[in-house]
Amino acid sequence: MDPTHFLQRYLTRRQLFDHARNGIGAAALATLLSSTPLARKPQEAGTLGRPDLPHFAPRAKQAIYLFQSGGPSHIDLFDYKPTLSKMHGEPLPDSVKGTQRVTSMTSGQKQFLTNAPIKPFRQHGKCGRWISDLLPYTAKIVDDIAVIKAVHTEAINHDPGITFINTGNQQIGHPSLGAWLNYGLGSENENLPGYMVLISQGTGKNPGQPIFSRLWGSGYLPSKHQGVRLRSGANPVLHLSNPADISRSTRRGQLDDLAELNARHAERTGDPEIDTRITQYEMAFRMQTSVPDLTDLSDEPEHVFEMYGPESRVPGSYAANCLLARRMIERGVRCIQLFHRGWDQHDSLVEHLSNQCRDTDQASSALVRDLKQRGLLDDTLVVWGGEFGRTAYSQGGLNNGRDHHGRCFSTWMAGGGIQGGIEYGKTDDFCYNIVSQGVHIRDLNATILHQLGIDHRLLTFKFQGLQQKLTGVEPARVVKEILA
Repeated sequence: MDPTHFLQRYLTRRQLFDHARNGIGAAALATLLSSTPLARKPQEAGTLGRPDLPHFAPRAKQAIYLFQSGGPSHIDLFDYKPTLSKMHGEPLPDSVKGTQRVTSMTSGQKQFLTNAPIKPFRQHGKCGRWISDLLPYTAKIVDDIAVIKAVHTEAINHDPGITFINTGNQQIGHPSLGAWLNYGLGSENENLPGYMVLISQGTGKNPGQPIFSRLWGSGYLPSKHQGVRLRSGANPVLHLSNPADISRSTRRGQLDDLAELNARHAERTGDPEIDTRITQYEMAFRMQTSVPDLTDLSDEPEHVFEMYGPESRVPGSYAANCLLARRMIERGVRCIQLFHRGWDQHDSLVEHLSNQCRDTDQASSALVRDLKQRGLLDDTLVVWGGEFGRTAYSQGGLNNGRDHHGRCFSTWMAGGGIQGGIEYGKTDDFCYNIVSQGVHIRDLNATILHQLGIDHRLLTFKFQGLQQKLTGVEPARVVKEILA
């Protein structure tokens, strides 16, 4: 007997649902997303977001967020200040430090000694941008990127900091930036999710800060908008493969029957999560063929691997994930987010920061250059940055480490209507306080949305009686000064 007909005839709806959960349903319920309306067949699947979006003509169609988890040191990478070298080893003036809230790791220190950058800075490109010798490859793309030097946040610890910049709130339970984009704009490829996530671990610090799924979660948005994590290895998406005794045609029949049952139940209950489950089932079915094609790098020429660096051949590395991000852009994935851990240099600053830059510098630069040479950079917004920066004073002895610093830090953006070769924002001579042109992380998120054709004030979702939005209730602005 055809197992599909057996399931339909002899099992209750609840039993059928439980049966499906053991196979492809697990992936659908746990991690997958789609914009497909309820119970549509795959060939009819839609990928649209909200009908009122975009609000205006977008400068970018897709986005890649290279998130550097742990707090990269703006002092050692982008924010060149000769005063730091002149005062290396001297106490940081009280007038600079002020009454800033600091973490428990340095709050008890008796001395706050000024710590100079660990490597020299040099000018690069036609724009003459100052970049640390730690980033020789990023130095080659300075004419394509805008360095924002006065980003700031209220968070001083990793968990609230990384949650704040990724979801717009320090408390958990809110949708991520990628989920908002997927909710608003949908996907351009019905065979891949609109929001995909890759995670890598650097040698900068081991094991690095943990990365929680809420950072790419959907919060109070329908769960189909959450990010899908792509892992390294034989099974990039967990539970995606059919069980050994279930053929693809049999699975197709099971999903059709399940869709019909779910549609009837949805008509009775009006539960929107039923819509989500069926669309996730359908997306999972299509991903059985689209994901292996995406992750098969055998069609990439040798010069591409050389551009991204030797680690690009190592599954799960930051370089390999950057290469996969470019392949996702080619396939129309709306938002791709790379989380790279290891930037939390509280000790062994010279060794750990140098290693972390070596892990990420070449591949980050290669991604921008690769997109540009393929004619994709104009339509793709690339963002590089972490949740906060590091202190100008040393943690412990000189060059031992740096503590967290949210008052100011650096982020760069490229492509997607961003003006290359510029810097925006100014900090004091100690990279400690903002002098002018500050950019709150809400402003950063508002700018990202704007480049994709979204007015951050109008992208809302009603929850707990309020029209919630990514940028919250505090004022936020688009940083128009960095736009082309």
